[in-house]
Amino acid sequence: MRTSLKNVRFFIFSLLFISLLTVPISGCGGNSSETPVGKTTRFVFISDMHFSPFFDETLFNDLVQADVSQWAGIFQSSTITKPQSWGNETNYPLLIQALDSAREQVNSMPFLLFGGDILAHKFREKFFGLYGKEDEEALRSFSYKTVAFFVSQVRERFSEVPVLFILGNVDSYAGDYRIVPGGPFLADTAELFYSEFLLGGADREKYFETYSAGGYYVADPPGSKVLFVCLNAVLFSVHRADATAEEKDAAWKQLDWLEETFVNAGKEDRKMWLFLHIPPGADIFGTVHTYMDDAGHISDAVTMWQEKYQQRFLELTARHAENIEAGFAGHTHMDEYLLTPSDGAQDSGTIVISPSISPLFGNNPAFKVMKMDTAGWKLLDYRSVAYLFDSAPEFAAYYDFSDTYGSDGLLRDALNKLFSELATDAVKRQAYSRYYYSGHDAGNPIDDINWPAYWCGIGTLYKPDYIDCVNHYFE
Repeated sequence: MRTSLKNVRFFIFSLLFISLLTVPISGCGGNSSETPVGKTTRFVFISDMHFSPFFDETLFNDLVQADVSQWAGIFQSSTITKPQSWGNETNYPLLIQALDSAREQVNSMPFLLFGGDILAHKFREKFFGLYGKEDEEALRSFSYKTVAFFVSQVRERFSEVPVLFILGNVDSYAGDYRIVPGGPFLADTAELFYSEFLLGGADREKYFETYSAGGYYVADPPGSKVLFVCLNAVLFSVHRADATAEEKDAAWKQLDWLEETFVNAGKEDRKMWLFLHIPPGADIFGTVHTYMDDAGHISDAVTMWQEKYQQRFLELTARHAENIEAGFAGHTHMDEYLLTPSDGAQDSGTIVISPSISPLFGNNPAFKVMKMDTAGWKLLDYRSVAYLFDSAPEFAAYYDFSDTYGSDGLLRDALNKLFSELATDAVKRQAYSRYYYSGHDAGNPIDDINWPAYWCGIGTLYKPDYIDCVNHYFE
């Protein structure tokens, strides 16, 4: 019965995907009618859910004992019925409101992008504290049920829409940044994600080979105009500097695989979308709080990736820039973007970063609705949808990129242009700074002193260049 259902889903999805490429759908921005493209479609890009099943500790024992199919009913019995705000992870009410809003934003979409981090921070510690002892098998069971519950809630709302996903740094049994290549989390979740998220929209043998080994894969759903190259950037993190030799080897193997994927795509003249949880470049917040003095100068910088991995990644993406149509990331919880070097190209490559649903770090929950043309799958615009705790406690349209920054062409061109404008245009800088925290003005960390750290972080990804950019911004 399960195989039959998957075949039906695959057939329906194929018809839906093809039909979406021929039906015009209204766009996000007010200037969309001026773009030199034909038909358009939209999709949701949502990231960093950090769902905490511990939000109501009185439910914990029931959740441990119950099958995951009963979890929704248990959560609905809680006396906590509203999203918990800044400083908290995503509770059940916020999870449901975020997914419902994402579903309501677009009548039909070819796919959904999920940028990783299903589990809450310190999941192990919270579980063991409530469970009363350190039981790895009990943790494994509960963690898997949490992941399966999230997947079921997404699938319930997005029906036959495939979900292109990546793993976040907390998506692991072993702890934050502790994903084990070839380990039990990858083994347990491989089939779940393939069947219930991708809906079979990837070569099964190749997917299981690379996902089970390191948490990365290529998806090529029917009707797709691009290859989705989905990386496990957690393996490159500076927080894994103490990784074993085997784990370091897994990181290099992923980069070897990435190069091979780029070369093969180039031979076939296939465009690619890169999808990764942790973006390259500077950890801006960490840099400002650790190395910035009162005058705004920095003595050093915190980076997201280990330098050796970032060096090769950026060399690869620059060399194959002509085939990389777009990039997407999460992790920072903020509304921002990056520019990546492109060999021989007029403009830099772009990585669009989605803010988080979790308000743990002071931002309002938010996600993006991306707009693209159906002919070449080029990004045109996006809309931010945010939950403003202090003024409008429900998800609603927050701003459109095209309206805010005055663009009416390709998003890649607009983001390249915006980078230079942010250094000279006070109005656009103010908008970018405010939207960075998705509207939580009181918690926003950007000010006149540290602004160079945030601006330089967009376009200078190599550490020495970043430090030099920040320290010479006002000269």
